[in-house]
Amino acid sequence: MVADEEPLLVFGRPSLEDSEIEEIAACLASGWIGTGPRVEAFERAFAAYKGVDGAVAVGSCTAALHLSILAAGIGPGDEVVTSAMTFCATVNAIVNAGATPVLADVDPASGCVDLASVEAGITERTRALLVVHYAGYPCDMTRLVELARARGLMVIEDCAHAIETEWRGAKAGTVGDFGCFSFHATKNVTTGDGGMVLARDPEQLERVRRLALHGLEAGAWQRFRDGGHRHYLVHGPGYKCTLTDLQASIGIHQLARVEANSVRRRAAWERYFEGTRRLGVELPAVCPPDSRHAHHLFPVGVDRRDDVIEAMASRGIHAGVHYLAIPEHPHYQERFGWRPEDTPTATRMGRRTLSMPLSPSMAETDVDRALGALAAALRSTPAGGRG
Repeated sequence: MVADEEPLLVFGRPSLEDSEIEEIAACLASGWIGTGPRVEAFERAFAAYKGVDGAVAVGSCTAALHLSILAAGIGPGDEVVTSAMTFCATVNAIVNAGATPVLADVDPASGCVDLASVEAGITERTRALLVVHYAGYPCDMTRLVELARARGLMVIEDCAHAIETEWRGAKAGTVGDFGCFSFHATKNVTTGDGGMVLARDPEQLERVRRLALHGLEAGAWQRFRDGGHRHYLVHGPGYKCTLTDLQASIGIHQLARVEANSVRRRAAWERYFEGTRRLGVELPAVCPPDSRHAHHLFPVGVDRRDDVIEAMASRGIHAGVHYLAIPEHPHYQERFGWRPEDTPTATRMGRRTLSMPLSPSMAETDVDRALGALAAALRSTPAGGRG
């Protein structure tokens, strides 16, 4: 196997440097490793990067979505329209808030929600649109927000793939009512795991903050740092969804390098694009010139996808799957009666799409290795190219 001669090239390997290690060591030496000054610094830096007044760091993008839905006042009896081409966390956040998800199909080129399908899913019980910027490609936020405002609906942006993404100059997560981000290990900015919430309404953002920490008016750092009162008051039931200073120690430096890393990600993405266009596979959509792609994923569509992935793995290249369409999963079929044919475009994408390894730490030779493995896998797999 090639993997015995060259290192494995895994999907989404994080790019970490000495600055993160040194910050973690300083955090440990400080004695404050929970939610404290480094989380506050990370929130301020993220808000500044997005050009907004405030942000709330939480334990995951899943928590960000869940708390945003709750902060919006959405619950039992309400419906939320969302994408069929997403990770299960998007749908689970709606369900765990007590609301009912309604699936929209997606655009075959971008993987983002199809506006006509979104509109068809709106009923008198719909309260929000939860849209996903798939693979870092921006949704058409102009039309989605216009639709939402005309129907009196909230807009929640799932920006798990979209830290750098922009739509016509507007930064992802700042166009809708809430923006939810992921710092999972594979994301463009990582804290190992974690998330962030933005909100247009400061009161809703503050509600997210309280919900993330048991409904408390202030966390331990806020209570202790200035020698203030040591007790706390609970203003309502909440959860435990906070980020720690150990995690923020990584995020502070990751965010400081996000633009430099974005240049490297884009270079790898474009090298993939030029290399794969000769292989007869289905290519990802190119972003409009007035908007910005985060280049989080480089997804391609192939026949016999799982066989191709296995053949690539035998050559030391690990691809990802993003994603099986939501109606493919047994739980949702049993609970909601969804079927793959309900969202045919998402289903087709989910059965054909694989994500190439992509990281700012990848050299051109790494990209070429991955392209070579894909080409070899397509040759060795019957009907491996376009169907």
